[in-house]
Amino acid sequence: MPSTGHTIAEAADTLGLTADTLRYYERDGLLLRPVPRSASGHRRYAEPDLRWIELVTRLRATGMPIRDVRRYADLVRSGDGNEAERLGLLRAHREEVLRQLAEVTAHLGAIDHKIDIYEDRLYGPAERSA
Repeated sequence: MPSTGHTIAEAADTLGLTADTLRYYERDGLLLRPVPRSASGHRRYAEPDLRWIELVTRLRATGMPIRDVRRYADLVRSGDGNEAERLGLLRAHREEVLRQLAEVTAHLGAIDHKIDIYEDRLYGPAERSA
């Protein structure tokens, strides 16, 4: 039984998550392995666990659905031989993130345009560009 590694509180703090989120990731099959427990039964997260959870967090933060994260984790757990499917999942998600980024960039452009209009009205074009 491991006595080293990060407690759930330490892991949560390091990752900027809550302990409940870590438990959810574990319960929902998003981790690569069962989290080892100390002799007292407390979870002990190793560095590779934290790196994986950071990736899962990034995938979720960029909008990857839980079912796709779970599928990706399943593929990684399965080992070699499914790299093409892993690559396909990540490429498809990348395309979706790029689409969302383009949409947000267009929205930002519209906001910037309105800001320019109000700054011109309030300060005049010469003042705004100074």
